[in-house]
Amino acid sequence: MMSAPMTARPSFLSALQMAAPIPRADPVTSAVLVIPPSPPVRRPRRGLRREHHRPVAGDSPQADGIKVLARAHQDLIWARTRLTNQVRNALREYYPAARETFDDLADRDTLAILGRAPTPTVGARLTLPQIRAALKAGGRRRYLDQRARQIQEGLRTAHLAAPDAVVAAYASTVAALVRVFAETNRQIGELEAALAACFEQHADAAIYLSQPGLGKVLGARALGEFGDDPHHYTSAKSPRNYTGTSPITVASGRKHTVMARHVRNRRLYDAIDQWAFCSLTNSAGTRAFCDQRRAAGDLHHQALRALANRLVGILHGCLKHQTPYNEHTAWHTEPSPTKPQLDNYAPGQSRRVLKTPRWAGGR
Repeated sequence: MMSAPMTARPSFLSALQMAAPIPRADPVTSAVLVIPPSPPVRRPRRGLRREHHRPVAGDSPQADGIKVLARAHQDLIWARTRLTNQVRNALREYYPAARETFDDLADRDTLAILGRAPTPTVGARLTLPQIRAALKAGGRRRYLDQRARQIQEGLRTAHLAAPDAVVAAYASTVAALVRVFAETNRQIGELEAALAACFEQHADAAIYLSQPGLGKVLGARALGEFGDDPHHYTSAKSPRNYTGTSPITVASGRKHTVMARHVRNRRLYDAIDQWAFCSLTNSAGTRAFCDQRRAAGDLHHQALRALANRLVGILHGCLKHQTPYNEHTAWHTEPSPTKPQLDNYAPGQSRRVLKTPRWAGGR
């Protein structure tokens, strides 16, 4: 029993051939007429209509310049972190004494000693004057003798030795990475100076710098990612969602789940997370809020994310009203002297209690 032949699906080329002009004969004059095919009607899919698109933010050229500098500076910071991991992995294989002696591999002392002694043999032979000279050339000015003795004792610790060929290969690799490290640090410093100078010239710089724990670098990153268009965000919820600090609530029947928002601006969230951590030592309100969240059972990162969500709302309110940060307005640490007490109402006075503004974290 033979089966029917399978029909192949029309390819893209056959579709184009089908759409080509088809010659037809006129029944009256017998002339050949070429009738062009009608153009296909394309209907926009649901969810992709023009009115559903978000308008592009009307940021100023100065804000765009700050964004370019802030992203370049952040890229160099991340590149330096990758270099640190490469140096740590190399030292683990052939130079464990240096890996245990230096806690911060991106520090100037580490780069100065590794540039002078990239192998364990050379490092163990370094004298105190040589180590002191290397530290001074690297930029250290205080506690030279004390730090030199610590480094000498650490580099002369006995460890297992790798083969000479492996040590020579790793030494060349670490020496090259140290030179790249030094140049990366220099470029980071130059970009940071240019970023700070550009950020200070912006009109909203004073409002950003008034926030607790927000300096020039983090403030420039936040300004570059948020933009300076006053009509870009309709409410405080929009920048929170864009940052990724606001939670996602999923409810289905009797189930109710609150999850962290992972689809976010990674650069902006990194800056806001550092801002929340730095604000703990610069504001009594942020410290009390974080302690309250920890007492309620949140982990450190959960409490920090909730604090960052609150700080983004406060920043949005300050930018909307063009007012600097105020500790009492944001956290209500002290009662206002003009606020009436509940037990001392005058006849006919309203008993309505003023609510906290939404941009300050009220409900």
